Amino acid sequence: MNRSKPPAGEGSIPGADFLQLSIADAPAGGRSAWLATRLRSAISDGRLPVGSRLPATRVLAAELRVSRGVVTEAYQRLVEDGHVAGRGRAGTVVVAAPVAPVFTPASVVDSPFVGTPDVSVFDTLRAIPARVDLTPGVPDLAAFPRAAWLRAERTVLGSLSAADLGYGDPRGAPALRRAVAHWLARNRGIRVSPEEIVIVAGVSQALGLLAQVLGVESIAVEDPGSLGTRQHLGNWGVATPPAPVDALGLRVSALDAPAVLVTPAHQFPTGVVLSGGRRRELLDWAAAGGIVIEDDYDAEHRYDRPPVPALRSMRSAEVCYAGSVSKLLAPALRLGWLLVPPRLLADVVWAKRNADLGNGVLAQFTLAELMESGALEQQLRFLRPRHRRRRDAMIASVRASLPGATVHGAAAGLHLTVTFPGSFSDVAVAAAVLGEGVKVQPLSWHRQRPGRPGLVLGYAARTPSEIADGVAVIGRVLPDFY
Repeated sequence: MNRSKPPAGEGSIPGADFLQLSIADAPAGGRSAWLATRLRSAISDGRLPVGSRLPATRVLAAELRVSRGVVTEAYQRLVEDGHVAGRGRAGTVVVAAPVAPVFTPASVVDSPFVGTPDVSVFDTLRAIPARVDLTPGVPDLAAFPRAAWLRAERTVLGSLSAADLGYGDPRGAPALRRAVAHWLARNRGIRVSPEEIVIVAGVSQALGLLAQVLGVESIAVEDPGSLGTRQHLGNWGVATPPAPVDALGLRVSALDAPAVLVTPAHQFPTGVVLSGGRRRELLDWAAAGGIVIEDDYDAEHRYDRPPVPALRSMRSAEVCYAGSVSKLLAPALRLGWLLVPPRLLADVVWAKRNADLGNGVLAQFTLAELMESGALEQQLRFLRPRHRRRRDAMIASVRASLPGATVHGAAAGLHLTVTFPGSFSDVAVAAAVLGEGVKVQPLSWHRQRPGRPGLVLGYAARTPSEIADGVAVIGRVLPDFY
């Protein structure tokens, strides 16, 4: 009887009974990273408990019909992580389980996710903890001014009247609306009456309120642009056709919707500033009947360029303006503001009343005290050099570990976008990097049309050493995909 194995490509599909591994699931050029991730996941979820032995590299390579080097490299990654150890004749043994679970289902690795990915997959991936989290849009939460917040809260509690603890105005506490008006005048060049401001639970609620009151079926969004924003508008039944972004910002001539959402001061995720010519073109488009929604999400964080005026400061009658302290203090505060043209104000206030009767009042008064006392501007002065050092550390790490990568948007903000030459799945790269304990976002998540592969990397919440560690992991994983 001939017991020899069939040649590669003939007979059964190559795979192993061990963990039901099938090499067909591995991305091209990333087999070692794929195998390491699958093994790490099995260790994490208990299928490979501490003390269990991995198959010999020769045996597993033969079953998967790959070179022995693919399996050896995968095992070595686990050795470097401290999850397995070589025990001589006893083989390779599991010695420790990962602290955090690993999420790398085939649907994440294989799908390019150009357009809108499955919401459950996106939210699950976002929620998984990682050793180094380079998720964009996260401020330095460790720098939250706890002492200043406590002082402001004590001041507020000492002067708050009983009536102040009632339901109040759905537009928000008058004290905070006054403070926001002063803040916007000082820092964004916007002149607005406190009566025109609606306090909201972050920009996400502002977009939800506008989706309800504008009466439009579609709002154009920048492409690339925030995936989370597209998902949020989609939850309200609003279509989000793409509006291309180039080196000058939004291409106004390509708009094909009654309204558009823009990030003109620091476009997400590219970091482009909307040029003067495009600003005038966009405001002329709005004056002819269009609606502009300005998301001023992180304009205060700038390092190597002068401040950029808000569109709202140039034309208030056609621009809805949304901002918050999510990137300045903490997203958990759920405090932001919305300015709309006068014709929309009553409807927005009614929608806010129906949504929640108004934001929690104690945090509003405390934020107002921070703003009016100058403590918030002091916090901003503290953060800028801190963020700049981290930004510089990330740029240096990208140059050292990611040769050939192009950096975008370095002059401001809390993140960088890096793009790469060639053609490969940046989602697969992000999944493989997560398997190594580092979380990043693939650029294609934020695209509605195909483009160069890339990653969006947040730096504000990480120390320089963590940034260097995270980018180095990307550098080790990336060659598997070229």
